Formats: sequence, structure tokens, C-alpha cells
Amino acid sequence: MNEIYLIGLGNPGKKYAKSRHNIGFLLLENLSKKYNSNFSLKEKLKSSCSEFKINESTYRLFLPNTFMNNSGDAVRAIIDWYKINLDQIFIIVDDKDLPLGKIRFRKKGSSGGHNGLKSIIEKLQTENFNRIRIGIGSPPSIKGRDNYNTISHVLGNISTEEKSVLDKVYIRVIESLEQLNTKKQEYIVNDLNSFDKDQI
Repeated sequence: MNEIYLIGLGNPGKKYAKSRHNIGFLLLENLSKKYNSNFSLKEKLKSSCSEFKINESTYRLFLPNTFMNNSGDAVRAIIDWYKINLDQIFIIVDDKDLPLGKIRFRKKGSSGGHNGLKSIIEKLQTENFNRIRIGIGSPPSIKGRDNYNTISHVLGNISTEEKSVLDKVYIRVIESLEQLNTKKQEYIVNDLNSFDKDQI
């Protein structure tokens, strides 16, 4: 697998740039910056794209411009254009059902109520694709306002305290992504799933 496709989920535009729902974008922006690569919009892929090499491998990074609920349109376009297998793509996504800073790498699974994953599953007609979920914690409960609360939580901006935790997460996930071609995937899965933000 000399080509690796990383797709971060989020919403395009300044309004959402620092929101919890945009963790997929933020992580890939950090990775791209590390390799002095910039994102440029590719209409046919419905995404902004960045490409660079790590050792002998080509890394292609994508930030869909479809808005979260239609992420599947971009993922479908990327797969069709590059004619790639599903095992070459890695979706990076926020998860409000995981505690802040927890990481879960899964090779398949349901959407768990996440609209971006739901859209991808619909468009690909399968739940069998790699996803790295990053915990943002659940919204603080306000009686009788559950629905509004969830939306305002995921679309709310990351606080300074949360950012200091997430910065550690980004570093760990990026280190693992850089090793996708040199280490067995099982090793990377275990490494990420056992990550403890308090041990750094």
C-alpha cells in the first residue's frame, strides 16, 4: 500500500473552523503543515487536497467541502477518481460518545449517530472502512434541551482546556499515521486504542 488516503470530516468555512465537529479537518491540517504542504480545492473530488511523501509512500489528504451531512459524496468521488480499495482510506472524525481525548480505531462499524459517517455508509453501501474516532466528550446536560444541546456542543468552539488535550491527541494520531506503511496495522490499532491522554 504505497498510497494512503486520509479523509478528515468537518464543515467548510471560517464559521466552523475551530468547532469540535471539525477535528478531522484540524488533525489533517496539522499533518499537512508538518510536511510543508498546502491544501488546494479540487472541484471534481469535492474536497480540498494536500499531497506529500513520507518515506516511499504517497499520502493524500482530503477535507470535503460538502458539509458534514453529505461527506459521502466527497468520499465516493475520491474512491471513484483514484480507483482505490476501501482499505486504503482512513476517515478521521469526532465522536461525542467518547470521552475527550480518547481515540478509537475501527475497521468497520455503524455510524453511531454521526451524520458524516452515516452519509459515507449510505454512499458506499458498506460499513467496512477504516475510521479513527476522536473523543470530544458528551455535552453538559441541560434538562429538556437535549437535541439543541448536542448540536451546540458539536458545533461549539474547542475551549483552551480541550485544545491542550487535543493537541496531544493530534501528535499521537499523526505519529501513527506516519507509520501506516512501516508497521503492522494491528500494532497501530492497539497503540491508538490504548492511548491515555493523562500519561503524557
